[in-house]
Amino acid sequence: MTNSIKIFTGNSHHEFALLVAKRLGLPLGNCIVAKYSNLETSVTIGESVRDEDVFIVQSGCGEINDNLMELLIMINACKTASAKRITAVIPCFPYARQDKKDKSRAPITAKLVANMLTTAGASHVITMDLHASQIQGFFNIPVDNLYAEPSTLKYISTMMPEFGNGVIVSPDAGGAKRATAIADKLDVEFALIHKERKKANEVSRMVLVGDVKGRVCILVDDMADTCGTLGLAAKVLMDNGATKVYAMVTHAVLSGKAIDVINNSCLEEIIVTNTIPQSEKQTACKKLKTIDVSSTFAEAIRRTHNGESISYLFNYVPN
Repeated sequence: MTNSIKIFTGNSHHEFALLVAKRLGLPLGNCIVAKYSNLETSVTIGESVRDEDVFIVQSGCGEINDNLMELLIMINACKTASAKRITAVIPCFPYARQDKKDKSRAPITAKLVANMLTTAGASHVITMDLHASQIQGFFNIPVDNLYAEPSTLKYISTMMPEFGNGVIVSPDAGGAKRATAIADKLDVEFALIHKERKKANEVSRMVLVGDVKGRVCILVDDMADTCGTLGLAAKVLMDNGATKVYAMVTHAVLSGKAIDVINNSCLEEIIVTNTIPQSEKQTACKKLKTIDVSSTFAEAIRRTHNGESISYLFNYVPN
């Protein structure tokens, strides 16, 4: 008898896990994740996982530390229950921005998270659009870093008829590679905004490199947190003669005053994926649109289980 797929989830993004399970035609595994009165996390796996292929879907969002702890305990619970293989499916990888020692005594927390996942018992990790792809090298286990790019390209080409007169804009030098890849595939031009930060989450000055006059601009980034960068970037583009400004973001954290910043900005729309729950924020912000990437994760799970290559997903959206 071959081992079957078992999908479990914690409390971070239950809706996403349901979409993945539905796509695979499977029910979510029976699992209770709760807190004791002293706020310790309690996990009960309610069915046998012995010799099964276990996938635990848990995104790094909301109460990040609680959700990370839930994931680690769930992995360890499945490991001690003799699961054959445990794959951590993390749509948005937590602490991904702390990936280098950029100042004295700074911790490389992304490496610490990688160590914790491996020690807990994960044998494989599936994630999407890591803030820095070299985070894969922090692990001693296989890591599949999926891309939102195929879904982004599909949305632009089907939902934005004016993209032919568009310019793909990177809001910082770090995202230039991602933006140029999209610009090349859409056969449109590329521009770059250079930003200078005085301190984290605060941008002091922005300079546009490229021509956007009379064009539709599409800002592309992997993550939007307080949205200060996107708001300022949209203003700089409009000041330089752009007709409309859209933003496309993989992981929309949208913390602090982000919703107010978007509502009061020149942005026409901000299009994000559902790696982080957005339903409450969409009620407060009519400019917020979501792309469902659960099909990409579901197909990655199916291919991983069957021992097939997942490189197809780097360029195509599953039907």
